[in-house]
Amino acid sequence: MAIYNCKVMAKDGKAKKVNVDAISEDKARERLKSEGYIVQEIKEQGKGFNLSKNKKVKDKDLAVFCKQFNSVLNAGVTVINALEMMSEQMDNKTMQSALRDCQTYVQKGGTLADAMKLNPKVFPSIMVNMVAAGEMSGNLETSFERLTTHFENSNKLKSKVKGAMTYPIVILCVVIAVVVVLLIKVIPQFAEMFEDMGSELPGPTQFLVNLSDFLVHKWFIVIGIIAVVVIAIKAFKKTDSGSMLFAKMGLGMPLFGNLTIKSSAATFSRTLATLLASGIPLIDAIEQVAKMINNRIIREGLLDAKVQVTKGVPLSKPIRDMNIFPPMLPQMIRIGEETGNIEDMMDKVADYYEMEVNDATDALTAMMEPMVIVLMAVVVGGIVIAIYSPMLSMYDAVDNY
Repeated sequence: MAIYNCKVMAKDGKAKKVNVDAISEDKARERLKSEGYIVQEIKEQGKGFNLSKNKKVKDKDLAVFCKQFNSVLNAGVTVINALEMMSEQMDNKTMQSALRDCQTYVQKGGTLADAMKLNPKVFPSIMVNMVAAGEMSGNLETSFERLTTHFENSNKLKSKVKGAMTYPIVILCVVIAVVVVLLIKVIPQFAEMFEDMGSELPGPTQFLVNLSDFLVHKWFIVIGIIAVVVIAIKAFKKTDSGSMLFAKMGLGMPLFGNLTIKSSAATFSRTLATLLASGIPLIDAIEQVAKMINNRIIREGLLDAKVQVTKGVPLSKPIRDMNIFPPMLPQMIRIGEETGNIEDMMDKVADYYEMEVNDATDALTAMMEPMVIVLMAVVVGGIVIAIYSPMLSMYDAVDNY
């Protein structure tokens, strides 16, 4: 028997802390739920809070859940039983715990959308709003079908962009690792030989010897400097001016800026189409889309567009005035506004820009490969030349003698 310290939500909506004696964490959860509590956090006394509870839920996890949940609902299973089934077979512990909370809430008579609001870090606002719209219209299965498509496309897009961004970072780390190994392992051996020669070293060679000596004997200073720089950058990024600067860099950076714009256009179009098709009002849909965009400049531009649409301005105008998205996007929105079918237009635009992102990432990867070879050749070749130039000079002097 163990004691579990728990954070729960009571029937009146107030948070409480309670202690439970149970033989396992699952039994403790069952006991609390039988007493009408919603478990928010649980730990065994003497141990830290369960970190699996905080494991991030990815779009891939949400896509799998929505697809399976939709299949179960179409088979005639009730929402409560469907939640129980999903919670038992989910591998992601955070998702599993959130679904259990939803089941308890729905059993008390609450709606599924309100139950999802209990875990905003697990269920994004777009999912909550579409589930609410599905419950109101009686087409919950349709909402989950659309959510499945949305999260699958979102996962593909993010994976593609992440892969393109990760590639140069990995290559840069490899280059740095090679240089560090050369400076720590190779240069010191040649430094001893240069010292025995007793001749004056060329500037580049002396610089490498000094740098190698510094890294070998004062490596902790380098680590300290790197740590300070990283912390300073993160702190600056959280400031107003810092977040704006990084947003501008994200849009204006060579090669990557165009990829950011196209991926944001694809996300905007796909999400807007999904929300509008589910019956979400345009103003609310724009706000939800804005929250999903990481770039601050684009996000604030969309929030401003929401304000203008509230005043009666067509959406195509503020989108065009942002001067960020390609001209095709506001033009297609305008056509959709004129025909009264924005959802279909946005779906077509999303398909187009997702293809553009796919082509852009492939092109970026293809461009990076020769650049990497050149970078490696310049860095490693420069070090090799600096090492061997004194030796070649010595051989020339011996031959002349």
